[in-house]
Amino acid sequence: MNKISYKSAGVDIDEGNKAVSLIKDKVKSTYDNNVLGDLGNFGGLYSLKEFINMKEPVLVSSTDGVGTKLKLAQMTGIHHTIGIDLVAMCVNDLLCQGARPLFFLDYIATGKLDANKVDEIVSGIATGCKLSGCALIGGETAEMPGMYSDDEYDLAGFSVGICDKENIIDGKKVKEGDVIIGISSSGIHSNGYSLVRKIFIDHMKMELDKYIEELGQTLGEALLRPTKIYVSLVNNLLRNYEIKAIAHITGGGLVENIPRVIPNGLSCKIQKDSWDKVDIFSLIESFNLVEEDELYRSFNMGIGLVLVVDKDEAESILNDINKEDRGFIIGEIVKGKEGVILC
Repeated sequence: MNKISYKSAGVDIDEGNKAVSLIKDKVKSTYDNNVLGDLGNFGGLYSLKEFINMKEPVLVSSTDGVGTKLKLAQMTGIHHTIGIDLVAMCVNDLLCQGARPLFFLDYIATGKLDANKVDEIVSGIATGCKLSGCALIGGETAEMPGMYSDDEYDLAGFSVGICDKENIIDGKKVKEGDVIIGISSSGIHSNGYSLVRKIFIDHMKMELDKYIEELGQTLGEALLRPTKIYVSLVNNLLRNYEIKAIAHITGGGLVENIPRVIPNGLSCKIQKDSWDKVDIFSLIESFNLVEEDELYRSFNMGIGLVLVVDKDEAESILNDINKEDRGFIIGEIVKGKEGVILC
């Protein structure tokens, strides 16, 4: 009888070693002076010496994935941007407490390890880390035959940031009359993709490789636009202004996420025509398949991050945002218990 091996059971250690070899330089390219040790250690090491002068340093953590957007990456064979989404979903959440991202860890699980595909995925993760100024100090790639099909993979990310306790943003200072500023999204980001597939693939029967005039690219490329990372922009604003609250517009859209960062007894009055729609949302609306309320609860609708600021500083903040990105005054804080009022 022939002896069996780990490889015959579906796990190829040599392919795993090849993947590590391919990604090593990309991972190291994210390192800063605070990273200790090297790739391959059992734990990632990060020095906090740079922050020793903080009065009371607080670590802030976030973990997330990219949901069923992964299905589209696997259907199109486009794997080099999904890692940017993974980083964005974590570091943008850290911003909501005013934290500066420090380091990132990733987890990749797949049915059959393909070193080149892992290299593409990690390339995106490294890009996201560099865009957010954090170091990719560790991760895990798991080959799991029987759990996933050969072409399937799943991603998870974990990030840690730091903030001085006195500078934590918690929304407690938000008051009636404050202004709500929305910063544009790049597209759908990483939420609502089960509905996206239902709309475009199941109902409209559209091919992902079809060029769409309104989008200026193929449908697959438009749907896989990476989530925007707001770290650099927001860090610059925090150095110059008091930002009272920040909401990352993820699952639940504007309707569910803004109320998470404002005190009880206050509502957000949002003017729906106050910002420019991203082309993909205009296309979805043109199909008339989904009720408007459902759209605003499922998608970001063109606003990826929301800031609540004092009325007197709103114009100055908006001007600074528009030097780097696109921002809009989209509403105000009012008395009430309705959460978000869409007008």
